[in-house]
Amino acid sequence: MLRLLTLIVLVASVFQPLDAKTLQFAGRTWTVRDAASAAPGPNRWAPENAWVDDLGRLHLRINRGADGIWRCAEVMLDTPLGFGSYEFKVDGRIDQFDRNVVFGMFQYPSASTGPDFTHEIDIEFSRWGSDTGFPGYWTVYPTTTAVAETSRAFAAVLEGGYSTHRFHRARDSVRFQMLHGHQDGDAQQAHTWTFAPKDAKRRISQATQPVYINLWLFRGMAPSDGADVEVIVTDFRFTPAR
Repeated sequence: MLRLLTLIVLVASVFQPLDAKTLQFAGRTWTVRDAASAAPGPNRWAPENAWVDDLGRLHLRINRGADGIWRCAEVMLDTPLGFGSYEFKVDGRIDQFDRNVVFGMFQYPSASTGPDFTHEIDIEFSRWGSDTGFPGYWTVYPTTTAVAETSRAFAAVLEGGYSTHRFHRARDSVRFQMLHGHQDGDAQQAHTWTFAPKDAKRRISQATQPVYINLWLFRGMAPSDGADVEVIVTDFRFTPAR
């Protein structure tokens, strides 16, 4: 079942128009997705649903327009990144989402790096349309479609509305962390998992890749409670491996 779900949530390659909206967040340039109907979901991806406030925080929103269509949000970092530590500081109870809401912080390959179902590294929060099950998922996709991805589900329960999320990419391992509050160290770590397979070159991407942050609806289904959703990402940091 997990294999089916992870196949569904992959982001399809997107060709942005030449005049695509960009924004400045965490000292970097990000491109905002604009698509009438595209995977995952499919969903409508609206550029107005991603913005940076006066404090420099990134906002992502799911809302229903006057036309009754639900719209989602995604941003992509313009500069591909490689081995090192990726950190996201988040505001909001992402552990208490409606069952149809998905929040992702991840790397995804360009067409030149590899096909769908390869190279991706995911931090995701969703119940995948169910009222039960764990809301937290970490996934590492291999470098070839001949090998299955590896996922770890975890019972993410936040202590308040602030959290820090990381993955540490190395040639032979990926280590994930979730921490309570906005942390620069390892205080108040809630969950961690290290994926270190023996055949690391097949199961862990060795390529530089863009970073994505998105907020969307599982299988394009509206929130079951009918409410708009908003997440704030306070900061993103990348520390290259030495």
